[in-house]
Amino acid sequence: MQPTIKNDPKIINAWCTYDWANSVYSLTITTAIFPEYFLGITTNETNGNLVDFFGFLIPNTVLYSWSVSIVFLVAAILSPFLTSIADYSGLKKTFMKISCYTGALACAALYFLNAQTIEFGVLAFVLAGIGYSSSIVFYNSYLPEIATEDQYDRISAKGYTWGYIGSVLLLIINLVCLIFHEKIGITESFAARLSFLTVGVWWLGFGQLSFAGLPRAQQKNNTGHMLTNGLRELNKVWNNIKKLPLLQRFLVGFFFYNMGVQTVMYLAPLFAKEVIHIETESLIATILLIQLVAIAGAYALNKLSNKVGNTHALIIGVVIWIIICCMGYVVQPGLSFFILAGSIGFVMGGVQSLSRATYSKLMPVNTKDHASYFSFFDVVDKMSIVLGTFSYGLIRQITGDMRNSLIALGIYFVISIFFLRLIPSRQVYDTQMPE
Repeated sequence: MQPTIKNDPKIINAWCTYDWANSVYSLTITTAIFPEYFLGITTNETNGNLVDFFGFLIPNTVLYSWSVSIVFLVAAILSPFLTSIADYSGLKKTFMKISCYTGALACAALYFLNAQTIEFGVLAFVLAGIGYSSSIVFYNSYLPEIATEDQYDRISAKGYTWGYIGSVLLLIINLVCLIFHEKIGITESFAARLSFLTVGVWWLGFGQLSFAGLPRAQQKNNTGHMLTNGLRELNKVWNNIKKLPLLQRFLVGFFFYNMGVQTVMYLAPLFAKEVIHIETESLIATILLIQLVAIAGAYALNKLSNKVGNTHALIIGVVIWIIICCMGYVVQPGLSFFILAGSIGFVMGGVQSLSRATYSKLMPVNTKDHASYFSFFDVVDKMSIVLGTFSYGLIRQITGDMRNSLIALGIYFVISIFFLRLIPSRQVYDTQMPE
């Protein structure tokens, strides 16, 4: 098999297309429509916001928060094994397809969620999240295969931008159905459930365009047991990471600031409804604002990294996140809330894009184990989400006020800066395989 030509526009566009395909899950399912729908069907006059979940009464916001935690705990456990096998067997694209199909079909299954099928809906939500997060690690691992190091920041930002645009387009289509459901002749509940179905179809359909253009990975060896050799591959990468101090420092710093970033992304709609008491129309408008500003943020931090280097740009983004946590603790309905939302959007896209690019740069340039290396990035990503969302829900459960949870997120951001400052800020690192 011929090696992949790097910086090929067709391959780059095929890679970006998967962001276009799967980002509808992030926006419609985890941010815009599903949280609102979930809170609606789990709130009633009898139990208030308490949900009877397999015989346990749990506040709906806590159940949602802990469901997200379970998603990423399972994904974090599975990721290293799947990616090491994928690297060894050359089946990275196949594993990516399976993850995509699992997530997309589970999203479509949410069409059947109602007040009588809460347990089924939560399980489908968890399965959709596992499919999404598993496919992302394979997707991310393509970046160092298809691009040269000096292009990582630009291409990573391009992928996120395509994702934001695609997700906004589908959300607008679904919002039209929700807002004008009476004129269309359907109920609001049906319109919401229909949006979950469209996410599955969109993700599955556009995913095919990406799979058609992405290169197949080269199989290393045909001998031996796939799982055994895959685990050896994982162990080899782990031993290499232990010899790469800059990569280790980045992973620790990423762990702490990502706890804050991802927790805000997943639970901000619940915060807006429970604490700010924002109306649904205003919440949807806010979410659209965040997505549009995120496009500008991804490119802005990319430009900034070209001038001051990756880690300095990340530190600036993290400082803005700390300010956001302070603002969130005192924010009130009105203009201040929309300013807060715009600020979140600006750094959300930029920090995510730059994190992926920076990790790619700190990986050895001559490695072929891209999926295995990214599995460690993915595990750190998922475990930070698990602890972030769990601590957020736990503090809410203990104190009864979501604002107190923002204090913990602010502390996570502060800790991350300490580790990021230990990494030289450059545009190109040219990391070599450890001896």
